Amino acid sequence: MSTDVLICGAGRTPFGRSEATGRQLAVAAVNAALADAGIPWSRVGAAFGGSDSAGLADTLVAQLGLTGLPFVNVKNGCATGGSALVSAVNAIRSGMADVVLAVGFDKHPRGAFDPRPEDWGLGAEYGSDGLMVTTQFFGMKIQRYMHDHGITPRTLALVAEKAYRNGVLTPEAWRRKPLSAQEILESGMVSDPLTRYMFCSPGAGAAALVLCSPEAARALDGTPVTLRSAVVRTRRFGSFEVFSPWIPGGELASVSRDASAAAFEEAGVGPGDVDVCQLQDTESGAEVMHMAECGFCADGEQEGLVASGATGIGGTLPVNTDGGCIANGEPIGASGLRQVYEVVQQLRGRAGERQVPDEPRVGFTHVYGAPGVSACTVLSR
Repeated sequence: MSTDVLICGAGRTPFGRSEATGRQLAVAAVNAALADAGIPWSRVGAAFGGSDSAGLADTLVAQLGLTGLPFVNVKNGCATGGSALVSAVNAIRSGMADVVLAVGFDKHPRGAFDPRPEDWGLGAEYGSDGLMVTTQFFGMKIQRYMHDHGITPRTLALVAEKAYRNGVLTPEAWRRKPLSAQEILESGMVSDPLTRYMFCSPGAGAAALVLCSPEAARALDGTPVTLRSAVVRTRRFGSFEVFSPWIPGGELASVSRDASAAAFEEAGVGPGDVDVCQLQDTESGAEVMHMAECGFCADGEQEGLVASGATGIGGTLPVNTDGGCIANGEPIGASGLRQVYEVVQQLRGRAGERQVPDEPRVGFTHVYGAPGVSACTVLSR
């Protein structure tokens, strides 16, 4: 299948706490993406978007313009933005439209997410026993991984230290205060081995992308980026996932391995070709595990890579150059598109103080979320 889809416009809002509604943030991100592409809303032929808790994306037309375009709501947990992007890609490939919008947005209350087990196909007792608290799952998963592959708590702290350092360089980031690894280790245990400052926080924000066919892109000014692949996958039997009440014995499957492998196969490149990447970092242990699950290293090699600075902005594999979820927070619907926005800026050479050196040419993004969904993209210039 042809992968000739170009990102011609990208926009985002600041992430964090906001007096604006989620829908208002979405409109701001869409208008920023349209301005970046140099087109009016009336030029968009179709749109896909969604949020987890901030309203229906198709109602944004009340502010953007009543042009009659098809606007499809997407809701797929942490993969909402990635799923909207896949839908937009398929709309262009199918000939539905030559200019398509993908938008993700959210606005969450303070505190951890508080889902109802019944909404996930689980009994009420699963929640009353405390197993719907996602911090517990992430703690258990990285604890097992650390035991199996020799990862130390200091590596988790160094990942978070990098996130806050990169957040300082990102004007739209929520957390823009640097923290040392020692401060992070001493910030108070939440779910062993994860401390307070190793976690991201639910917040508010929006991101949007304008996708074009090659023919439409040629008529626009600007610097398009090629979207070589965009895929979404769900869990297979044998995976260890959020809200899973049990796991089988033996080697575990991984939805992130499946999604990243499919994205690389579709793009015709491999992990070794990537110059900059964004990996889901709901907490710092997730970034560690996803480095291996997405093919960038073997299990256990993260200890040395992180300590050497390889994942820093000037390293051999820059990861989460905008600070990731740890520095930006996680408005669920927006996170996946925020990742793509960052890689687009890096490939264009417009990332400012956080710009990866030596003109990166290939980028990769990855999100992961409950109940075992992952979305990945590969981009190039």
